[in-house]
Amino acid sequence: MVKNFPLVHNFPVKRAIIFDLDNCLSAANEVGTHLFEPVFDAIRRANRNCDTLSDATIERAFSDCWRHPLDWVAKTYGFSEEMLAAGWKASVGLQVETPMHGYSDLHTLKEFSALLFLVTSGFRRLQESKVRALGFEKLFAKVYVDAIDEPDRKGKQKIFEEILGTYQFKPEDVLVVGDNPDSEIEAGNRLGIGTAQILRPGVPRGNNALHYIHDLSELKDLVG
Repeated sequence: MVKNFPLVHNFPVKRAIIFDLDNCLSAANEVGTHLFEPVFDAIRRANRNCDTLSDATIERAFSDCWRHPLDWVAKTYGFSEEMLAAGWKASVGLQVETPMHGYSDLHTLKEFSALLFLVTSGFRRLQESKVRALGFEKLFAKVYVDAIDEPDRKGKQKIFEEILGTYQFKPEDVLVVGDNPDSEIEAGNRLGIGTAQILRPGVPRGNNALHYIHDLSELKDLVG
């Protein structure tokens, strides 16, 4: 008689988990498309002045604004300097003024014994307002905003390095969790930190994460 034994995962115990925010803990469009309409309208007006992109291309670019920072979108779709400047000016003052709830599995965050960190990219005022709207201030050991509107922007890799140094973590002590293969997942990989791409609805699967999950509860098997 063959006995079936439970699978044992030999993952090292993690002392810290670094999370992304948008499309990882909260859908980027939870704030509502109306919040970004002033930005989109400003870009459309600037585009009409220079006739740089077709309406269809503009709309594809706006769809990517829910997954990528504005500077990335502008470069990828070939915004004119006027278009980027118009969108940038309209974005700097955005902020969320109503409560947010995030994904339904956020309660899982309180079950981890590891230190939790939040590292999010975007315009500082907007990202900090999301953190307040979600009530995250006391949940994380520290929140870092990779502010694209500030001249001394560090980028996620530098912030991850700062976390390792400040808290004296080794790369194997930490797990990075996020949705974007080209941002937090790539940054974690470069530093030798374990990475997990969370495949929220609408998030395309990348090919460079160490692990793939659909729900925060799946992290329990990865962090020890």
